[in-house]
Amino acid sequence: TMLPLLLLLLPAAHAVVELPYRPALTQTPPLEGLTTASTFVLDQPRCVFEGYDNADIWLVVALDKAASTFNNTAVPGTSETAFQGFPGRVPAYMTLNATLANYPCPTPAGDITVLRVGSETSCATDEARPTCNGPLPGPGPYRVKFLALQGSEPVAETDWSAPITLRTAKSPSSIATTGSGHSAGMIAITTILSILFAILLAGLVAMLVFWGSDSCGGSSTFSKPESVTVRRYNTHHVYDQPASRL
Repeated sequence: TMLPLLLLLLPAAHAVVELPYRPALTQTPPLEGLTTASTFVLDQPRCVFEGYDNADIWLVVALDKAASTFNNTAVPGTSETAFQGFPGRVPAYMTLNATLANYPCPTPAGDITVLRVGSETSCATDEARPTCNGPLPGPGPYRVKFLALQGSEPVAETDWSAPITLRTAKSPSSIATTGSGHSAGMIAITTILSILFAILLAGLVAMLVFWGSDSCGGSSTFSKPESVTVRRYNTHHVYDQPASRL
């Protein structure tokens, strides 16, 4: 009676190997946009899956609260793990499949050793691409892990990452209009322009005062009126004639 029971337990005896590796945001400098509103950048799992040459290595992305419920026997490329259903009906999706050849160890000089999660926009709504590495739908937080499958059977997996929270865009109403660095710069520029305007105005006033004093002083000479010469005429004296001559 024990033999059938043992036969039932044999599939369960093949446990998935837990690898001592935890995915994390890359620390490779210099790198812009480590996290954005819809993407984040991880280090590649180099020198982690040694010995699994025939396996496909998948990245599993889950909401923080749903990570513990992920079923590692889920098949990638199906509606159960499709990006297009995340996070509504799909609590975790599988993407960025690669082989061990994509993660060589040791790392050759000059190799790009990071993965940007959420970088594909063209397939975000294309249900024919269930493994799309599409933009993440919100700030999260998210957790990720790498899972190695041989065929459809899981053979090894890493630990879940720490929670990863993306950036959130500020609404226009929450942006401060005063007290920020930009406002301080504008205040400084306004002050300088005000000082320059005051100096210019003072110069104009000084010029007007100078011109006014010059016109009232040195140039205000009154010409002396010419003397009028009156010609004298000697009048003929009319002598009284004696009455006898009249």
